[in-house]
Amino acid sequence: MTSSAAGQAPTVDEEALARCADEPIAVPGAVQPHGALLAVSEPDLAVVVASAGAADLFGGPVAGRAIDELLDPADAERLRAGLAGDLAELNPLRVRVGGEDVDLVVHRADGLLVTEWEPVRGAEEAGSAWHRRLPTVLQRLSASATLDELSGVLARDVRALTGFDRIMVYRFDAEWNGEVIAEDCRADLEPFLGLWFPASDIPAQARALYATNWMRLIPDATYRPVPLEPAMVGGRPLDLSGAMLRSVSPVHLEYLANMGVRASMSVSLVDRGKLWGLIACHHYAGPHRPSYTDRTAAEFLGRTASLLLPTKVDAGEQGGVVEVAQRQAQLAAVIGRTPRGLAAALTDGEVTALDLLPAAGAAVRLGGQLHLLGTTPPAERIGPLVGDLLAAGIRATDAVSRAVPAAAGLVATASGVLVEEVAGGRGDYLAWFRPETLREITWGGNPYTSKTAQTDAGPRLSPRRSFDAWSETVRERSQPWLDHEVAAARGLAALLTATAANRATEDDRLATALQRTLLLEQLPKVPGVDLAARYLPSADDVVGGDWYDLVPLPGGRVSVVLGDVAGHGLAAAAITAQLRHALRAHLLRAAGPAAALDGLNEVIGALLPGELATAVVAELDPATGEVLVANAGHLPVLHATGGGAGYLHEGRGPALGLLDAAGYRETRLTLAGDDRLLLVSDGLVERGPGGLSTGLDELRAAVAGGPVAPQALLDAVLTALDPPRTDDVTLLALART
Repeated sequence: MTSSAAGQAPTVDEEALARCADEPIAVPGAVQPHGALLAVSEPDLAVVVASAGAADLFGGPVAGRAIDELLDPADAERLRAGLAGDLAELNPLRVRVGGEDVDLVVHRADGLLVTEWEPVRGAEEAGSAWHRRLPTVLQRLSASATLDELSGVLARDVRALTGFDRIMVYRFDAEWNGEVIAEDCRADLEPFLGLWFPASDIPAQARALYATNWMRLIPDATYRPVPLEPAMVGGRPLDLSGAMLRSVSPVHLEYLANMGVRASMSVSLVDRGKLWGLIACHHYAGPHRPSYTDRTAAEFLGRTASLLLPTKVDAGEQGGVVEVAQRQAQLAAVIGRTPRGLAAALTDGEVTALDLLPAAGAAVRLGGQLHLLGTTPPAERIGPLVGDLLAAGIRATDAVSRAVPAAAGLVATASGVLVEEVAGGRGDYLAWFRPETLREITWGGNPYTSKTAQTDAGPRLSPRRSFDAWSETVRERSQPWLDHEVAAARGLAALLTATAANRATEDDRLATALQRTLLLEQLPKVPGVDLAARYLPSADDVVGGDWYDLVPLPGGRVSVVLGDVAGHGLAAAAITAQLRHALRAHLLRAAGPAAALDGLNEVIGALLPGELATAVVAELDPATGEVLVANAGHLPVLHATGGGAGYLHEGRGPALGLLDAAGYRETRLTLAGDDRLLLVSDGLVERGPGGLSTGLDELRAAVAGGPVAPQALLDAVLTALDPPRTDDVTLLALART
């Protein structure tokens, strides 16, 4: 049968799933009947819990008896000696019980020693001949060059060892659906190689047990569970998650029956701590119980294969790994050569961000600017899509419509998305896009058929009854992102973050050095004038655009300047330097401060279009006290007299660079007696809910009753206003002496 679907994983009734998730598979309160379980206290080894029917194995009641009484003295002594060491080295302990050989396996759980007794009689054994060939088997595993070879060797040798009718090597995908990637089976059986089985066939809690308990055996799937007596120990059932005799879920037994499987065994395959797959063993002819020794050997093969998995998986991707690494190195070299042109380095060179990974399109957002390469979603959709993925904690997906349902319409260009943030607080990121790739999958039975059954306790999972091949066309999925691709994207983003941080640090260092050249280390002495200046940089250590200056003029006059260039950092400091020097030249030649500001405005229009700045100039004649003030969009000068303080609003013109011809004007006043002038930048007064107006009122109040000496006045103002230092703060005060 063939079907077309949207690529959504098989689902079951939510309530049935919840009941499955709550099923106590680790504490079923029962064991399988091919052995007996005794949980004993230590050090007396007295029986606390026993499986029903244990008396049949031991020839009499066991409750309350010590294990020493159930064993020959020599066996009891060997057991106690082994308990003092590593239990893994003790297992299995071959003992005699009732005249028969029994394999005794022990582990500890819930403060008890759990002992499991499995009669040797009735177990199939591969024999010593196979075990003598174990070094050859291990050599075949390690010599396999690819994952296909490794899994093929594993399937053949585990079947030769255990005698099951069918051995499958089963690999999980990212959503826990499983694919049969290798198989060895009886010639008359229908092959399962290449079939997929839905994640719901192995519930999450069963997978969790597989990750910790590597071996599971069901010699006869038609068994009746044997209860533990008593059922509870210390108010709870005994933890059997580590027990080889643990009874399994009735749903799993029904599943095996539906498949016609009479006996089953599985060995976990674990890659770097995560469940990767299973060696699934099925037997159809009847009950089948490999010996404990053979099962241990099969587990050893599984553990060996698990250690080899990383190299074999990577070997299949080696070509892609090398190519991606080469591209990453090329991009890193370009970034190293052009740290101030990161966007261009990633989008305009011979090797671009799109070349890093196999993808149809890429988006590079740096410095707040978005650059698109190749085939991508519309620009206006990319930002919201990336934001939704990051908010959901998703960095890579091959099914974006499942992660972000609103993106369902983008599958033609972005069914798969890989995104990495570039730190810096501006919302920068790198993103790669892959289109939908139609894929044909053959399931072992229709995974979408109902798998719930109604019981007196409510709905429960019911296994599928048909396992006939069932094909579907999977849509809304791209080629998955491989681990080395995700790592390369993360590495490039980290390199950009570090480069941008280093560049910002270097820019701040250069800007700080440049700005220091704009701030007079010591005000020159001007006869008849008392001057004071204070500059407080932003607490964020970001260089601003404030500058101040004192320019001696012919005839003994002096111009005091305070300016502020829009922006921060190295660019603002560079503009500030140009404006400072240009204004100095105009002040020396112009007829007054207004004409000097007109000249500076022309410089900005001609040489620095688009730049904005404010500036105020106060030209003082120390002999007469006459002051000419011209203001280009800056805060008004504050004039303090013995009767109070007021702002000079007259003649205040537009900011520099705003108009081609501003036509600045001058305001004239005279400093007499204890009069003072105060020039400030907006970092002093722009704060709080009241904004600029409130700040100016507070400044006027502080000056009106403040000290006469300029230096003391500045100290008093800063104390009274206590600026938050979120911006540069500059103050200039002058008075006649």
